[in-house]
Amino acid sequence: MAGGQPTVLVVEDEAAQQEILSYNLEAEGFRVVRACDGEEGLMKVVEEAPDIIVLDWMLPNLSGIEVCRQVKIRPQTRNTPIIMLSARSEDVDRVRGLEMGADDYVVKPYSVLELMARVRAQLRRVRPSSVGVRLEFEDIELDSETHRVTRAGAAVKLGPTEFRLLSTFLEKPGRVWSREQLLDRVWGRDIYVDSRTVDVHVGRLRKALCAHGGDDPVRTVRGAGYALG
Repeated sequence: MAGGQPTVLVVEDEAAQQEILSYNLEAEGFRVVRACDGEEGLMKVVEEAPDIIVLDWMLPNLSGIEVCRQVKIRPQTRNTPIIMLSARSEDVDRVRGLEMGADDYVVKPYSVLELMARVRAQLRRVRPSSVGVRLEFEDIELDSETHRVTRAGAAVKLGPTEFRLLSTFLEKPGRVWSREQLLDRVWGRDIYVDSRTVDVHVGRLRKALCAHGGDDPVRTVRGAGYALG
């Protein structure tokens, strides 16, 4: 994810299809990374750590099915949603795609609007704050659509970076995030920021969340990073 934008990897060898998909995904506010064949797709999965993959079945060099299999056996990427695109409409092909780990299966020709809805549905599962979902933890509420945060009913004023930090923490309360993971998720992989910057912004987030009283909900885990709750 780059600077708060969910990243979508499109692996499609047909130039026109790739262009249409990329144009529509960018119009929806996603950062799009492209690959033209299976081998390049796997390389981009490692380099870019996308939030979701839109993957064509029929690809040169390495089939979409094999790309899917390799993504799903790697511990670092197995939870990345994959939407498989295929001209194969037979049930046996759909079942094979899903058995290989695909999270959704869309038959060509498809409606671009329907595909965008499926992308949002998968992201809602793994990155709820990126698609306008309200997040809650104890007395903290964050509305990613209106960009409002409250704690025990009182408004909490946050800058954009602190807002993205809190969104990340709220998606998985209790999970420990390393500084490097937070840098990737909140600032983006393309921007160089010193890891100590994370500490500064976590400090600001803590101050804002405790402005009206209450315990500090952000936990420092020595040698590991930060967690909410």
